[in-house]
Amino acid sequence: MSHWEASGKSDQWYTPKYIFDAMRNPRFDMDVAAPMLIPAYINARKWLWKDSLETPWEGFVWMNPPFGKKNSVAEWLDKFFKHGDGVALTADRTSAPWFREAWKNADLVLFLPKVRFLRPNGEQGKQPSNGTALWAKGEKGRECLYRARSNGLGILAAPVREYDL
Repeated sequence: MSHWEASGKSDQWYTPKYIFDAMRNPRFDMDVAAPMLIPAYINARKWLWKDSLETPWEGFVWMNPPFGKKNSVAEWLDKFFKHGDGVALTADRTSAPWFREAWKNADLVLFLPKVRFLRPNGEQGKQPSNGTALWAKGEKGRECLYRARSNGLGILAAPVREYDL
């Protein structure tokens, strides 16, 4: 494992373009966990770098939160689902308590093959060692995941609600 990929060394990992391509390049109102250097292929009106969890979110959001700290994604997903309109990317740690809680709140989840995130210089990394999931909340988010699935990006799943039984 390189210095850059050592656990906790950096949260500056970039979502590869093919994920946005598979969703047919949606227009987001905000990237709420934007990297320091914003790739041109992330189609967003606004970007939040700092204080995102304390700042109000607007409209249809894209969220690829920091993966660095154990279970830190829970607070990001909590705000994402309360906001109720967007697409989020996380690890697919199905045994984690945060994952099970998020599952209850998601409209759809798309399980992806292993994603090799990009370093700020554009080189493909070797991490993470686990799979990745896209989460949808709201109509636009669901449409993005349906398009991504139709373009062969992953396995689409919908949580079963009590009222579905």
